[in-house]
Amino acid sequence: MVNTILFDLDGTLVRMSQDDFLDAYISRISKVFARLGLDPEEAIKALWIGTKAMVQNDGSVLNSVRFWDAFSSHLKLDESKRIACEAACDGFYTGEFNEVKSITNPTDVSKRIVKTMKAKGYCVVLATNPVFPLCALETRLKWIGLDVSDFEHVTYYTNSSFCKPSLGYYKEVLAKVNKTPEQCLMIGNSPAEDMCIGALGAETFLVTGYLESAGDFDISAFKKGSPEELEKYLMSLQDC
Repeated sequence: MVNTILFDLDGTLVRMSQDDFLDAYISRISKVFARLGLDPEEAIKALWIGTKAMVQNDGSVLNSVRFWDAFSSHLKLDESKRIACEAACDGFYTGEFNEVKSITNPTDVSKRIVKTMKAKGYCVVLATNPVFPLCALETRLKWIGLDVSDFEHVTYYTNSSFCKPSLGYYKEVLAKVNKTPEQCLMIGNSPAEDMCIGALGAETFLVTGYLESAGDFDISAFKKGSPEELEKYLMSLQDC
């Protein structure tokens, strides 16, 4: 019986286009790098190199270690400069990053379904790809009227050692909340990154409207629908 709901964040709870998000995000964090005296173009290259290192992480170290090692290596930063960069980025995520909210399409549905499923007795998990620090996650949740405390567990780059679409990511999450795949329903907008947990035996629901990484995926077999259709489906589930 399903007693645990795993929610993706970007494009699922936070309704937005990934391309619009990246454009808005990159243009703003580039200014942070410039203020640090870094070449913005090279710093953005380093950011992508660090992100790739996290996506390829094998569970041996935290994603944050993978990111900052790769980022610093590309830019040849010493330890003091690396620490300064990390602090500046954390400051960015609690400040200027809020400007990115302007490209989102807020809906009351996201807040309502999280609060309702929690009230129905479900273990509610925020299973967002852990490539950002906790402070960035807290900011994005505020955009939709939610908080980290609304979830039993959330994933971010200092508490995770895998990324989507690795099944290691999902195994790590389930181990932390002590659940089996059969007890879980994963809700997300990416066939590649979110629906893959189905291979472990979990149920899935694909949120349409802002599909990501769809590629040549045949999505006809997935349970799917709009946020409003998702809400109707979740309300049909029995209380735990």
